[in-house]
Amino acid sequence: MQLEIEDQGGHRRFRLSGRWTVEEAAALESRLHEVAKGAGGQVVIDADAIEAIDLTGAWLLRATERRLQDADSRVEWAGQRPVQLEFLDRIEADSEKATLAQADSPTGLRRILQALGLRTVLAKENALDFVGFVGAVSVGYSRLFGGAKRLRLTSVVRHVYETGLTAVPIVALIAFLISVIVAYIGAQQLRKFGGEIFVVDLVTVSVLRELGVLLTAIIVAGRSGSAFAAEIGAMKLNDEVDALRAIGMDPIEVLVLPRIFGLVIALPALTVLADAMGLAGGALLSWYLVDIPLGQYVERVQGAIGETTFWVGIIKAPVFAVLIALVGTLRGMQVRDSSRELGRLTTTAVVQSIFLVILADAVFAVIFLELDI
Repeated sequence: MQLEIEDQGGHRRFRLSGRWTVEEAAALESRLHEVAKGAGGQVVIDADAIEAIDLTGAWLLRATERRLQDADSRVEWAGQRPVQLEFLDRIEADSEKATLAQADSPTGLRRILQALGLRTVLAKENALDFVGFVGAVSVGYSRLFGGAKRLRLTSVVRHVYETGLTAVPIVALIAFLISVIVAYIGAQQLRKFGGEIFVVDLVTVSVLRELGVLLTAIIVAGRSGSAFAAEIGAMKLNDEVDALRAIGMDPIEVLVLPRIFGLVIALPALTVLADAMGLAGGALLSWYLVDIPLGQYVERVQGAIGETTFWVGIIKAPVFAVLIALVGTLRGMQVRDSSRELGRLTTTAVVQSIFLVILADAVFAVIFLELDI
């Protein structure tokens, strides 16, 4: 470490050279303290000859700069100011902002308005992120039309298996039990009016139009939506997504599109399974409570099913699948920094995908009502 002081026409020039590191900290501190005492007027600091500087040396140099400024010295840098000092300036500025924000935290109505404004800004940013992500996915799909070889069929088949085949037991069980509950409640209420036979119509229409696809979508959102966010989020934490970009591969094409394709194929198939299990559950309870034999039950089901009853539920399934896959993959791609953020965004993916599924179902209900379907 070397520190040379030159007097040049009314100002002093500090020439710094050598190594400004933690090993030299003791000698640096005493020397700089003495120099700062006798300084005044204009001071020019020349740090171009410094061989190495770490945060300890930068901290001491920055403290000396502050002492000179406090002593009414005009401090200038002959060359570029070391970047380590800029880093320390940013840390101090962030710390001061946090302190001021904590000290000036509003209360009462101001606090409520501030929280509302913050949530509004976050909602806007989330909406823009979602729109941008949809645009990136749309561009990825447009590339597939230019060359079918870009579609990763092996990955699509794997996701069909993971999101569809492995979900068969839980979807079948839930659909069966829910239809049993609907049939039981319906039979208890219709018995008061002597209309027990209409429990078949109730189960058929509710399962095929709404419950089958909606319950399946909610189950898939909890299973596959969270899995998409967790898998891609873990890859983000391990820098695997950046590695894909580094070798010239598009993460949207590799990670997102196969998951959307797989879920669009799996969810309608699971919906058909849920419809079948729902009708089976209704048949069991109708026979047990209302003494409707299986043959009569099947005839009543055929009479209750209209031309569009089955297709109304099936049409919703691909839309729900796209929403679930988009939200899950988007939240996975947004993971940064820590496993805590991974857990938060995984939970967010499940909640938001279920919300969007129910919202889309409500929109479908209004559309079908207007179309008299």
